[in-house]
Amino acid sequence: MDLFDDGPADNTPEFSVSELSGAVKKAIEGGFSHVRVRGEVGRVSRPGSGHIYLDLKDDRSVLSGVIWKGRAQGLAHRPEEGMEVVATGKLTTFPGQSKYQMIIEDIAPAGAGALMAMLEKRKAALAAEGLFAPERKQTLPYLPGIIGVITSPSGAVIRDILHRLRDRFPRKVLVWPVAVQGQRCAPDVAAAIAGFNQLTPGGALPRPELLIVARGGGSLEDLWGFNEEIVARAAAASDIPLISAVGHETDTTLIDFVSDMRAPTPTAAAELAVPVRIELLAWADQQAARLNRALTTGVSQRQQRVRDLGRALPRKDSLLNVPTQRLDHLGDRLPAALKTAASKKRLQLSEASLRPAILSRRIAEDRRRLSTLCARLTPVLLEDRITRQSERLAITMTRLSDRATRQQTERTARLATLVRMHETLGYKATLARGYAVVHGTDGLVTRAADAKGPLDIEFTDGRVSTIAK
Repeated sequence: MDLFDDGPADNTPEFSVSELSGAVKKAIEGGFSHVRVRGEVGRVSRPGSGHIYLDLKDDRSVLSGVIWKGRAQGLAHRPEEGMEVVATGKLTTFPGQSKYQMIIEDIAPAGAGALMAMLEKRKAALAAEGLFAPERKQTLPYLPGIIGVITSPSGAVIRDILHRLRDRFPRKVLVWPVAVQGQRCAPDVAAAIAGFNQLTPGGALPRPELLIVARGGGSLEDLWGFNEEIVARAAAASDIPLISAVGHETDTTLIDFVSDMRAPTPTAAAELAVPVRIELLAWADQQAARLNRALTTGVSQRQQRVRDLGRALPRKDSLLNVPTQRLDHLGDRLPAALKTAASKKRLQLSEASLRPAILSRRIAEDRRRLSTLCARLTPVLLEDRITRQSERLAITMTRLSDRATRQQTERTARLATLVRMHETLGYKATLARGYAVVHGTDGLVTRAADAKGPLDIEFTDGRVSTIAK
């Protein structure tokens, strides 16, 4: 026996890593091309690529799953951690990490219990943010001029709302058509609320003063679009007061908690939106009748009061007798008093105008005043003042001349200093010390390699032209 015999040859086929991974991938995908898996959603990751990565788990195992971007955008229910779901898809492998995973094509909550659990979790989170707080809710306008209705344009809901508004108090209505069920429900409703809020008051398409979000009754799954977070946040962010009327009286959705008013039915929402016109007219008539009665009663009471007070006053004759008698007496005395006063004034005037002493005193006072003014205007005083002003002018002119001469001297000396500095720093002084400046066709030549063609050599007393070789 040969000591170097390797024994019987091994005929087991040999695979590369990639070949083996591909074979496993084909086997798993062939055997599990369509599966439905029930489990609890564990870790959920939503990277910027738009794909959703998650784990499906039970009490013993964990299965990795991925929802590609195209499928993720069309999901009716987005997976959340802790949700009990049923996922539909296929199994495959991820060779890069030697593991298998599920490509999920559809995922839905596992029954109404899972939906209610998710709803309660979402409700608690929004309540913690204060979106349900009563102080955030706005007061509904008493009689809105324009009402915006967000609902399906083809259902019975819009007809009920319009019919009720027409019966109670006709108003202008703007309808924003949306899907009230399915995948498009939540984004459509959120966009409609935001769209109404972006309208300009008084514009070509006027902004409503009140919004109604309405839908008829249905199952929990049918109404789920109004439980989405984007709808609740859009309703909470609305600057226009909003009434939610989703489902029947027993149905409750998240939008009911964040809206400013919840109506049990769409018809009830129309009743909350406007008052009854006939009742308002009747009330106005009642108020007008009450006002007339109050005015009539008030006037009657005041007239009676005036009559009572009038009876307590004295008669007009008794009030006017004494003043009339006094007026008559004064009228009789008036002519004699006027004559006496005129005589006194005439006597005073004659005495004042004919007294020589008074006239002499006034003339003397006027002469003294005139003498004082003439003394102030004598030529001697004017000449003294002109002399003083001329001396001050001469002194001022001398000061200005001295200052101008001093400034001119200082500036001349400074200019001479600058000229000497320019001559010292300029290249002309360098030429006088035995240097020369070489000018080429492109300017100064500072290197031997640039000394080509015609050159001008500048000395201190002139230039010499030459050609470099």
